Amino acid sequence: MGELSIKIKIANRVYPLTIDAKEEEGIRKAAEQINHSISEFERLYAVKDKQDLLAMVALKIASRNSELEDKGILANANIEEDLMEIEQLFDLNL
Repeated sequence: MGELSIKIKIANRVYPLTIDAKEEEGIRKAAEQINHSISEFERLYAVKDKQDLLAMVALKIASRNSELEDKGILANANIEEDLMEIEQLFDLNL
């Protein structure tokens, strides 16, 4: 299908991405879930710092993925790569 340039908004910041067209739906859905989790943590814990909220969401996702890997549900989850990408996004925002 080819590459596609999209913009994804996470924690009120826009991130331009170049992705395979077949990944678009999954990436948009993931961004939506991240934003939903940020809103939930913000509401439940009265945390306003987006960096803290992103860290809490990253921990939630990594924890859930780790549990699934331990149960053998996730194969080739590449959690370390995902966390490194999240860390790079944090570094860009500092």
